[in-house]
Amino acid sequence: MEELTINIPLLKKEEAELTPTEATLLQKAKQATYRSYSPYSHFSVGAAALLDDGTIVEGANQENSAYPSGLCAERTAVFYAGAQYPERAVTLLCVAARDTDGKFTARPIPPCGGCRQVLSETEDRQKQPMRIMLYGTDGIYFINTAKDLLPIHFDTTYFLQSTIHN
Repeated sequence: MEELTINIPLLKKEEAELTPTEATLLQKAKQATYRSYSPYSHFSVGAAALLDDGTIVEGANQENSAYPSGLCAERTAVFYAGAQYPERAVTLLCVAARDTDGKFTARPIPPCGGCRQVLSETEDRQKQPMRIMLYGTDGIYFINTAKDLLPIHFDTTYFLQSTIHN
């Protein structure tokens, strides 16, 4: 038996340490939380995606009583970017959340598993990494690539290998 360890680099910054581009993206993600439709969870999430040409697109979580028909903010932003700007790559995705009291969360909120898979596959499709910026009032986490959020991810390599060998 062999035990393996996966280490993920994480950079923590304070808001005052952000570059002007990062600060703008953060403000857009925070503003997007106010466009959340979350009457069931009362947990508002906003995302802002920076494209490789400087365009910023935003998304917010959208819930539905026919659970799980809603969609997370991260997927809303990334799918919108892919639908409206298919030739552009998402280079940085910022996520912010407000809790049930309407206050921004102290700790950064990471994407759910479904979003992690979508972000990983988006990186595959665009053939370049996407940095992730997770906002919390106690600090902002930066992850170098979406793959770090889901280090053992499913991709077409696994699918192709399993279909070829069966």
